[in-house]
Amino acid sequence: MKRAVVLLSGGIDSTTTLAIAIAEGYEAYALSFDYGQRHQIETEAASRLAKLLGTKEHRIAKIDMRIFGGSALTDNIDVPKKRSDVEIGKGIPVTYVPARNTIFLAYALAWAEVIPARDIFLGVNAIDYSGYPDCRPEFIKAFETLANVGTKVGVDLSRTHSCYDPSPEGLACGKCDSCLLRLKGFREAGTTDPIAYVTK
Repeated sequence: MKRAVVLLSGGIDSTTTLAIAIAEGYEAYALSFDYGQRHQIETEAASRLAKLLGTKEHRIAKIDMRIFGGSALTDNIDVPKKRSDVEIGKGIPVTYVPARNTIFLAYALAWAEVIPARDIFLGVNAIDYSGYPDCRPEFIKAFETLANVGTKVGVDLSRTHSCYDPSPEGLACGKCDSCLLRLKGFREAGTTDPIAYVTK
């Protein structure tokens, strides 16, 4: 059975994501965090839901993000109340915990290597990513690239092929749409394409 680490906070998004992973045939390893948030209600909910939905295992990692503060969830800052949809949709809210998803995903990636699992599930939604930088699709894609190049089970991209018109020796042309898009992707990821080209 294929395995996956699923980040589980106990909220709607992560619980739905866990249910989807299980429905898609994954053996789910749920990972929650006691990160110094103001209450433990969400970790208690996560434990109940992990059992209810039938995870293979559920772990709660204890880290203390209160040492940095900077968020209404980990610092002595009031949680905003009664904001309008317009207010909610503007800027980065004070409930944003700096780098939280980066840290959570790093833990998930570490556990995935140990299990081993090739998939990590994270439930974020369109409302969150308008205000939380680490919920944006660009962030998720960048972390996926990091996971692929930064682990022992990462994809060896030098063995991939994209070119529509390779040379007789199998070198990528560097000019077709597929090559141009591939090269653009590597540039935007801040790394070099490891395959050989006739010309770039």
